[in-house]
Amino acid sequence: MYTEKVRTFTKREMEVLTLIGEGFSTKHIAEQLFISVNTVETHRRHLLEKMEVKNSMQLIKHATHALWLNTN
Repeated sequence: MYTEKVRTFTKREMEVLTLIGEGFSTKHIAEQLFISVNTVETHRRHLLEKMEVKNSMQLIKHATHALWLNTN
């Protein structure tokens, strides 16, 4: 179920997801990717909506599991 949803992530969403997973703040993610804080929040919101989860912790949990299954 989540594996199919992860496949819909854009390249930029994957970059944001990776930095969220590494524990970086929205501001730091924006600086790293040379985008605005609002853009980071938009990507985060899209990721949450695509995965149908309520917070970043659930997002990381389900996306990591789906990505792990995809590599095995």
